[in-house]
Amino acid sequence: MNLTETKYSKFGLVRDMLATSDIIAKFDCDQAAHTAADIKRVGRLLFTGEGSSRIFPAKHAMRLAGERGWSLPLATEAARQAIDYNLAHWAVFAASNSGKTSEVIKLFQKLADVGLAHRYGLTTQANSKLESLSNKTYVLQCGDEGAVAATKSVVAQALFYHAMLEHLAGHHSLARGRETLATQVHQALTLPIDPALVRKIINAPTIYFAGRNDGVAEELTLKTNEITRKKSDYLEGTYGAHGIEEVMDANDVVIWIDPYADYETKFHDVLVKGVGLTIIAIADHPTMFPTIRIPTSDQSSYVQLAAGWNLLVEAGVALGYDLDHPVRARKVGNEFVPA
Repeated sequence: MNLTETKYSKFGLVRDMLATSDIIAKFDCDQAAHTAADIKRVGRLLFTGEGSSRIFPAKHAMRLAGERGWSLPLATEAARQAIDYNLAHWAVFAASNSGKTSEVIKLFQKLADVGLAHRYGLTTQANSKLESLSNKTYVLQCGDEGAVAATKSVVAQALFYHAMLEHLAGHHSLARGRETLATQVHQALTLPIDPALVRKIINAPTIYFAGRNDGVAEELTLKTNEITRKKSDYLEGTYGAHGIEEVMDANDVVIWIDPYADYETKFHDVLVKGVGLTIIAIADHPTMFPTIRIPTSDQSSYVQLAAGWNLLVEAGVALGYDLDHPVRARKVGNEFVPA
């Protein structure tokens, strides 16, 4: 995708995606330093929200913590389910772009009623309902989005949690590497996509995404519905080799984010040979599948997500869809309405 051709530039979605690299380069990594210290004293943190505001921001943060050995206990749960939990000894961080997502508001009303002292909000809108229920709310400066599908705000939320956890752990690699990461994300957003791969996408009944439980593949699964109007499913980890092949079709496509090298042959045998479908990899190295090659990065999840967006936009444009306005999907999935 690019902003020089009208078939792309006419869409707010594309402009939002391409604005992401600038958001990364200018992101304030110090804004949550005091909150990080407060959360460290609490000793455990739950990330919550619904849909895109939780999937990539929360799960990416948890993967970082796991890989880097950060000791703070972290968890994530959708806000509606979290209402059923005893969170008396937790700090809770809720992300909602609008600040009025119904499930989030109801959870924070409950937490306020029981006196939970550490309630934090993350929004793109000042003076929101979520802000009124939080002890501290951060308003991201990424700007309003021009499409129903959330994109640049998802990355801004992920950057916020990432920077906050680095403060908590005493590491600051994101702050040092922002400009490099911004360049890598821009490269992934604008790299040419093989038209043959786009044709595979637009002819597929179902698009499957496989990969780690870090929010990348799962978030792209959601964006597939909104951008390409295709059915999609997320195959966590190596689930693609554990029975799902029974219901797959030879015209289906699996997009595998950063394939496990020791599982490539297994996936090929089960899905390519066994089902007859196409696997497309997104990776910074060669694989045995058609591969969208992305820059090697210390913060690879952001770059992988950008490449996935690029592929979906190419498919949506080829299908002739209005990328900004899905037929049924809404910007606020379930808006809080006072009783």
